[in-house]
Amino acid sequence: MTQHNRPIRLLTIVGARPQFIKASALSLEISSSLNSGIEEKIVHTGQHFDANMSANFFGELGIPRPAHQLAGVTGSHGVTTGRIMAQLDQILESESPDLVLVYGDTNSTVAAALSAVKLGVPVAHVEAGMRSGNLSMPEEVNRVVTDRISALNLAPSQLAMESLEREGLKETSRLVGDIMFDAVKLFASNARLSERTLADLGSFSEGSKFVLATFHRQENTDSTQKLLEIIDGVLTLAAEIPVILPMHPRLRKKVDELGLLNGKEPGLTVLPPVSYLEMLFLQKHAQVVLTDSGGIQKEAFYLESPCVTVRDETEWTETVDLGWNRLISADSDSIASASLAAINSRGQKGSPYGNGDAASKIVEELLGGSWNNYFSGR
Repeated sequence: MTQHNRPIRLLTIVGARPQFIKASALSLEISSSLNSGIEEKIVHTGQHFDANMSANFFGELGIPRPAHQLAGVTGSHGVTTGRIMAQLDQILESESPDLVLVYGDTNSTVAAALSAVKLGVPVAHVEAGMRSGNLSMPEEVNRVVTDRISALNLAPSQLAMESLEREGLKETSRLVGDIMFDAVKLFASNARLSERTLADLGSFSEGSKFVLATFHRQENTDSTQKLLEIIDGVLTLAAEIPVILPMHPRLRKKVDELGLLNGKEPGLTVLPPVSYLEMLFLQKHAQVVLTDSGGIQKEAFYLESPCVTVRDETEWTETVDLGWNRLISADSDSIASASLAAINSRGQKGSPYGNGDAASKIVEELLGGSWNNYFSGR
């Protein structure tokens, strides 16, 4: 057990939609664990500024309100990372946490890990060990750097553990499962659409047949050629089956700049960003989920919805191996044909990401205190 004679002071850093979802499951476990010995404070970096992509999550999912909210962090990768680090340095010095906990692979993740380690505070990384093998992706760089400097790498799968071991990080790594599975199990039964979204969808009903589409990754949105192919593919698909497209702010900005959509495209319904519970509902009832999101690939898998991923590779290879997910390039014909082919398809049963009890295993590892001696041997 940890050598602390008082509760562990845990500072959790979140800043992007998937991190709010993951934090909800762990924060609920921390608060519900009797005498857990952990006092958690949350820092919201402000990396996502849309209400349905940040602030609304705290009320919807029961996440503790942030003790600190950063400001003015948006910009290029370097600007965002630097601004987060500059503000976090001050917070770390004032809060004096025993441990900083980060999630996933965003700029908030790597910025927090770097700030903490440089100030001598150990880091725990939830969702460690994921690898796409593509270092041109900013997320891949963030993962590799964060894992390397973390005192506790909490892996979601055996494949992730093997990646960490190959990189010489076996000593700091623990297999706990995927905490997003915890979140789906916690919240899927409450999944619903708001009155606003129902109004936006018009004649939609629970039995409606549709494809759910989401796109936000820089590799797709910042390439005009890829984005044109994606939008053309979505419109071709929408001529065959209705498509619902909640619009990520990054995608909205690029679509507006290029004048790609006018709101009157047959079969296509564009929504503003929807809440987590709404997204779960839409994924659960969609005939196919079309995305470039890592988190949505997994949620579709947990909800047993066929998924088509517009990327050349994925970190979540088990979803492909089990037949629930298929990878395609950003090509309009491939997007339409693969999505239509995936309708009514079924994959194999499997539990590569654990049983939905990752939060309790993470709490156990935090209390175990193996991270205490991280700096002593370095």
